[in-house]
Amino acid sequence: MTCGNVLTRIITGSSWHFAAEISRLAVIVATFLGISYAARKGRHISMSAFFDLSPKPVKKFLAIFNPLVTAIVLITIGYFGTIYTYGIYETGRTTAALEFPFWLMVVAIPLGCFIGAIQFLRNMWMNIVNKEIYIAEDKKDYDEQ
Repeated sequence: MTCGNVLTRIITGSSWHFAAEISRLAVIVATFLGISYAARKGRHISMSAFFDLSPKPVKKFLAIFNPLVTAIVLITIGYFGTIYTYGIYETGRTTAALEFPFWLMVVAIPLGCFIGAIQFLRNMWMNIVNKEIYIAEDKKDYDEQ
């Protein structure tokens, strides 16, 4: 969308009036709904230097503790995101160009955080009930494969 808008502006001298709004929506949705997908597949960013150098008992503890802390943080962000979204809903705010209800754009923030928290709690549970160390529900630690 953004590239098409830039090319159109270069060629014709005018921009698409809705391009910024669609681009913002795409970034918000991809970022916050992508959290749950990344957590489910074990593709999230992790600082694994300490984890990789640790002995197996420490790795097992971290594989339970880290998803728990991450889930708590995501639930907290989701809570405040819900309050923010509801506040926008009450004001009836719309986007300038498309007059799209703005709350529909930001509702991805609490949804993504809550679904991501569920995925991290699932990852934690996988490490509680299994002997092996799991990064995600179906992805074992590199040393376990």
